[in-house]
Amino acid sequence: MPSPDLFQNNPRVRLVTSFEELVDTRFCDGINALCWPRVLEGDFAEIVAHLDMPPGITHLSAEELRALPLSAAGKTAVEIMIADQERLSELGLDPVLDCVNGYVQREETGPVRTDVCSFHVDSATAEADTWLCTYHGASSEGLLNEEAIGRALIPETRAELLRIYGGSDDEGFAEWLNDHFYDLHYAPLPEAKPYTFGVGNLWRIATEYPDSPVPPCIHRAPDPIARQKRLLLIS
Repeated sequence: MPSPDLFQNNPRVRLVTSFEELVDTRFCDGINALCWPRVLEGDFAEIVAHLDMPPGITHLSAEELRALPLSAAGKTAVEIMIADQERLSELGLDPVLDCVNGYVQREETGPVRTDVCSFHVDSATAEADTWLCTYHGASSEGLLNEEAIGRALIPETRAELLRIYGGSDDEGFAEWLNDHFYDLHYAPLPEAKPYTFGVGNLWRIATEYPDSPVPPCIHRAPDPIARQKRLLLIS
């Protein structure tokens, strides 16, 4: 079983004991990440060993997973992944199961890195959450809001962004930052201690949207990416 003191000193994370509690708990009092700790049965490494995927992210279907020539332990792992996907779908969400074979980095044209391996927050125009679970490979990381600074707020970076923008530091500039996702990315402060989401745990984290009661959860995909493929659920 997971350690009972998991994340006990993290003021932004709350542990829950069931899927129902994960769904029903409201974000409040600064808590912006909910974790249902789990130790999963099955052989997820066997699934990865049978997946011949190109570089980047590949969506996996239930039919494709069930067609793999797996042992009983591998089949158990497949059914756990599919069950997680189905229960999120029953909530009206659109979860996907992914095999990540490294990330294909986009060519950056500005001073702010904007890929998923950069600490960032997810955003929405209405209330929404992000759901995450890593079944195999390196897991995502979180960063306390108090231990981060928006990359667009770093004086040297902001000056360079203003130069590229070619205007004043006004509402138009703020809109330009948002259009390019620059305002969603963060840098850890010197004293920052990122925390790992762990393998098998199912997470629900807060996004940035109008009138959110808590700040959004700052997180990233593992960087640098281990050569080991990842299996994950995301919605």
